[in-house]
Amino acid sequence: MKGQAEDSVFKRYEGNPIISVGDLPYMANSVFNAGVAEIEGETVLLMRVEDLRGISHFTVARSANGVDNWVIDRQPTLLADPDAYPEELYGIEDPRITFIDEEGYWAIVYTAFSAGGPLVSLATTRDFREFERHGPVMPPEDKDAALFPLRFDGRWAMLHRPVSTFPTTTADIWISFSPDLKHWGDHRVLLAARRGAWWDANKVGLSPPPLRTDDGWLILYHGVKTTASGSLYRLGLALLDLQDPCRVITRSNEWVFAPREVYELYGDVDKVVFPCGWLLRDGEIRLYYGGADRCIALATAHLDEVLNWLSKHSD
Repeated sequence: MKGQAEDSVFKRYEGNPIISVGDLPYMANSVFNAGVAEIEGETVLLMRVEDLRGISHFTVARSANGVDNWVIDRQPTLLADPDAYPEELYGIEDPRITFIDEEGYWAIVYTAFSAGGPLVSLATTRDFREFERHGPVMPPEDKDAALFPLRFDGRWAMLHRPVSTFPTTTADIWISFSPDLKHWGDHRVLLAARRGAWWDANKVGLSPPPLRTDDGWLILYHGVKTTASGSLYRLGLALLDLQDPCRVITRSNEWVFAPREVYELYGDVDKVVFPCGWLLRDGEIRLYYGGADRCIALATAHLDEVLNWLSKHSD
């Protein structure tokens, strides 16, 4: 259907939302923006849960098929710890998960909400039961960060979204490099927000971690357009060179997925689709996303169709 570009690529699961706050075994305000991993034959969601104070923590949900029958931890899995980690004063948010084969663990890059604003922090786990915090890796204001799963010329790479207070700047996706996952440098803008009336003008940010394909690193990002009725979050695609992730091969000029259903249009923050995780299984992408900052939903797409769509809708 014309005007509904996302319908031809990502298909919403008919049972959406797959997890809502009423599914939690304890009281909370909302559940959304989950990172995802596969471990021991299970799909694991590391979900952002906002408590009744308005402060977020992480809770794990597990499913054999990644769609339903979720087994959710009875209590919060990972709480903010502002006494030991003062950067977590106002909670922890929006985890992105990358398996680091070289180290044999999952690296979780998340937003820690400090007194000075949001910043990027790192934790690791081997089982999603015990976690090791490594503290901040980027100062405020910075968020929407994820790691690549391997080194480039001996260095790790991370995508993130720092924000300047300078009035004429945009909020862009940057790439940075590190020898040890702690000390980062060689910072540069990778994907700049457009300007003017574009759907991704002025503010963009990474959604799930980069996905390796034969054609390049597939990037799904959100663009935020300010309208008369508030912000509108929609998703676009880009492709990075496999050997040089600083080189953008192509970028979509249209959005590929946008709020449409009731659970995406109305919530604590209206008109938001916000993925923090996706999985590639037998050529199918499973996209786990937050709807209107209230629930978690699922959409699927065939990788070859996504890449074909990007080639036809790019600059």
